[in-house]
Amino acid sequence: MVPFPIVHRDDWLCAIHKPSGLLVHRTTLDRHETRFAVQMLRDLLGCHVHPVHRLDRGTSGVLLFALDRDIARALGAQFEAALVGKRYLAIVRGHPPAGGTIDHPLRRPRDDYELELPDVAEGEPQRAVTHYRRRAIAELPHVVDRYPSSRYALLELEPETGRRHQIRRHLKHASHPVIGDATYGKGRHNRLFARLFGSDRLLLACVELRLTHPATGEPLVLAAPPADDFVRVIDALGWDQALTGR
Repeated sequence: MVPFPIVHRDDWLCAIHKPSGLLVHRTTLDRHETRFAVQMLRDLLGCHVHPVHRLDRGTSGVLLFALDRDIARALGAQFEAALVGKRYLAIVRGHPPAGGTIDHPLRRPRDDYELELPDVAEGEPQRAVTHYRRRAIAELPHVVDRYPSSRYALLELEPETGRRHQIRRHLKHASHPVIGDATYGKGRHNRLFARLFGSDRLLLACVELRLTHPATGEPLVLAAPPADDFVRVIDALGWDQALTGR
């Protein structure tokens, strides 16, 4: 049984639809975890694979791998130069404006992907920009904070830069944290979604990557719809039509 959907496969690249909860590779986050996307894809394809970008453990969606080191370096250069378009969906607390840009520098947090135990110096804040568009809103008759009801929104986001946890940290900064985010979010809202919808995941998904194929030079679009556990929450909030148009 294939452990995750294959979004794209050719002689140089493989992209998968990573489920929420799956680590990309071994980290100090969970020393007892035995399942990693790198190992699982390597076993599935029977060859070495090289992840060229990151998705947090809780984030689902398009995860791209190179099948040799030269291709990995070429793709890494595209990500480093901000030449890769990235599109995400997130369910957040509150009703943000219809669209906008979060331009807020971020310090480098400790790298959860590194095995070393000593803390990594954060250094100076780095430029970080995230564009967003509101796709849908809802208001639930449940008291969570000091208001008689609770508001939520579905956002489409395109990070211009690629800082660690950028979308999650930017949305926290904007007072619209992602639902299900145990680090940057609000526990009371997370618990409400778990109770109402049975959702205990981070409601953030990478639904599209746009890049130049490093071997052919052709434009390449890698897309994956939100996972079933994400879609169930979208449907429960009455937002199913929000996914059909952009």
